[in-house]
Amino acid sequence: MFSQAQFNQFILDNNVIHFSDQPITLKSGRASHVYINWRTITNDAYLLNQLTDYIIEYIKKENLKVDCFYGVPEGATKTAIIASLKIAQSSPQFTVGSHSIPMGRAKPKEHGEAKDKFFIGVPEGNTLIIEDVTTTGGSLIESIMTLKHAGIKLSSALTLTDRKTENVKEKLAKLGLSFHAMSTADQLIAAAIEKQKPSEMIMNSIKEEFKL
Repeated sequence: MFSQAQFNQFILDNNVIHFSDQPITLKSGRASHVYINWRTITNDAYLLNQLTDYIIEYIKKENLKVDCFYGVPEGATKTAIIASLKIAQSSPQFTVGSHSIPMGRAKPKEHGEAKDKFFIGVPEGNTLIIEDVTTTGGSLIESIMTLKHAGIKLSSALTLTDRKTENVKEKLAKLGLSFHAMSTADQLIAAAIEKQKPSEMIMNSIKEEFKL
């Protein structure tokens, strides 16, 4: 079964949380001294295998019905591909044509059928959309609207880490989707501070941003 404590320790052990002396402009456009970067894990085959095991354990704990995973391009693409393969292999109906391995395009093609424009592999069945880090939910919602426009059956949305700067759960509820966070920044910040011991200036910025 999924263990929140073990997953949080996995994140901390592999330095997903970084503190920067100079504020970093996030994809959302916000500036922050806290950078949450999953690339070290997703670029390592051994660690990516562990991460996708955690994801499978999490969806079982939450009783989510999932036939395939779709990663928000491009941060969660590899994670979703490996997780999709694992969920397919665990199915008693696993055979030719039984499961898809979806992959979205970072930029749509200018020609071709609608689904071919947006996907290299089209999601089939109950699709769970994955994002690596969620801040405002903008990138996640953009991908959700692309999937809905293509007629994909979305079951829910999952983020590896929610920065919790906005109520993304409420935003997705309006789109008819449940939102699940495998970890949240506020759960991780204190332990990361203890490990990395950032400067007082960074500490003050962190306290203001995360309302600590």
